[in-house]
Amino acid sequence: MLSVLARIIDVSMVALGALIAAAVHRRHGVWLDDMQSVSLAFDCLLVVVFFPALGIYRSWRGKPLADLLCRVAVGWLMVEGTGILISFSLHRSDQLSRLWLAYWAVATVVLLVVTKLLVHSVLRGLRREGFNQKAVAIVGGAPYDKFLIEQMRSRPETGFTPALVYDEDGSRSPYDDPDQAQRIEGVPVEHDFDALIAQIRSLRICELWLALPISKERTIHRFVMELRNDFVNIRFIPDVRSLTLFSQPMVDLLGVPAINLAASPITDLRVLPKRVFDRLFAFGALTALAPVMLTIAVAVKLSSPGPVFFRQKRKGIDGNEFYIYKFRSMKLHQEVAGKITQATRRDPRITAVGALLRRTSLDELPQFINVLRGEMSVVGPRPHALEHDDIYKDLVKGYMHRYRIKPGITGWAQINGYRGETDRIEKMMGRVKLDLYYMQNWSFWLDIKIVVLTFWKGFAGSNAY
Repeated sequence: MLSVLARIIDVSMVALGALIAAAVHRRHGVWLDDMQSVSLAFDCLLVVVFFPALGIYRSWRGKPLADLLCRVAVGWLMVEGTGILISFSLHRSDQLSRLWLAYWAVATVVLLVVTKLLVHSVLRGLRREGFNQKAVAIVGGAPYDKFLIEQMRSRPETGFTPALVYDEDGSRSPYDDPDQAQRIEGVPVEHDFDALIAQIRSLRICELWLALPISKERTIHRFVMELRNDFVNIRFIPDVRSLTLFSQPMVDLLGVPAINLAASPITDLRVLPKRVFDRLFAFGALTALAPVMLTIAVAVKLSSPGPVFFRQKRKGIDGNEFYIYKFRSMKLHQEVAGKITQATRRDPRITAVGALLRRTSLDELPQFINVLRGEMSVVGPRPHALEHDDIYKDLVKGYMHRYRIKPGITGWAQINGYRGETDRIEKMMGRVKLDLYYMQNWSFWLDIKIVVLTFWKGFAGSNAY
């Protein structure tokens, strides 16, 4: 019933969008001419065909709303595009106003998205009040059952209610009260398979969630075969939380679900705004700061013999090595092969100009060249010397995972006080922990926040020397 109503609403919005487009176009008033009416009728038919194929009318209970809205927008553009192509093939395109088609496309997308949002909001409100609920039976072990029950109760707007739990491996204590059913979070627990099936049918439970390990193939098959003639949605929800090192979600790989145990947590599509921002910000910074950098270069050259820039190999995304650029802040000195001596407080190797540059982080400005070249990002985990990578990769959990994204000039760790020397392993562990938090919770707006906080408090600090 709801699916039919959704189709009627969508077709109505398509028609209303066409009328609004005609009113804005003001060529034929609010009403459509003959060719526009034919186009509207044909596109309404295409909506009835295309939208179900895109999964728009399936149940979106508990699923991301953004995905539904995206499908609706893309679906309508596909419908109108198909209609335009057919009008071209019939040599009738000259009778359709391109401006009216553009108005129609925009108006209908807005109407479809707004109506979906309104319907979704109404349904969420009803479900919060206890209406439009689906009873769920859960099959699995106690820890994961408890987690799923808590998830359902913390999000009542999804419309799922825990009704029954089946634990085939559990057993009742001989001291249990026989009149008192065993419960998990107030939900009755059943241990007998036949009794469970009988209750699913008698209580008309329409959702069965198999929260089982993949190794329980025989149990899964048993439920599927037993309920094959019943109208019960059987969903396999494997407990893979212990396998995902960084709690990564399921991804689509070649059309099959996969979990990234060790891979970049930021997809190419999501990272596109970050890439654009990096290049624009780096170009703007280098252009605006060119006089400052020229002055610093002259000061570095006069402070002590040696080059203006200090270059050192660092690891970038996926371990690809590159040369990082900084203004030289130390006198030329010879390092022992395979060992890097970090700068310490009142280090005699640091020049007077270098001390000022390091304290204010102005020595980092040439790294905008690395950003412009695509080797670094404005925001990300700070790259360390290769020798330090070799030391800490086996001492600090998750250390090398930091290189799954581009290293940055500033980062979440830096604005939270982790700058400068890491003379103790605890300091490095704290820095890595914050870097991993940034990767798990990354968003474009988090990058903007870090940039703003860097200007506010991140350039100078007691740890910068």
